[in-house]
Amino acid sequence: MKGLRFILTGLVFGIIMAKSEAISWYRIQEMFRFQSFHMYGIIGTAVILGAISVYLIKRYKLKDTQGNPITFQDKDKSWSKYLIGGSIFGLGWALTGACPGPMFVNIGYGYWPMIIVVIGALAGTYLYGVLKDKLPH
Repeated sequence: MKGLRFILTGLVFGIIMAKSEAISWYRIQEMFRFQSFHMYGIIGTAVILGAISVYLIKRYKLKDTQGNPITFQDKDKSWSKYLIGGSIFGLGWALTGACPGPMFVNIGYGYWPMIIVVIGALAGTYLYGVLKDKLPH
């Protein structure tokens, strides 16, 4: 029963992603070709809601589900790793037509070839975990 809220949250997330067309390969290609504002509007809305959420968490000193205070740590100011990581992420997004959240929504929507994309993402994540101590950070 404890996991039910996570399942419900995932279902709501999937419905929102599908109804907003954020899982559409065509919408994502339009974004990368600068042909439509649709995806930029969705991403911009997410950034604004995220900023408001972080502000509220800090302002009211909210706690997590176990009662621990939620804290935020400053990011490293080195831009090169973000440029490289963001470029890899963006290339994968452009090639597959999905970032991590919509990959699973697409599978739930019945786009079975996305299973290959998920396997690739999991393999890449595993490989990073194996190599992270040897990579420059």
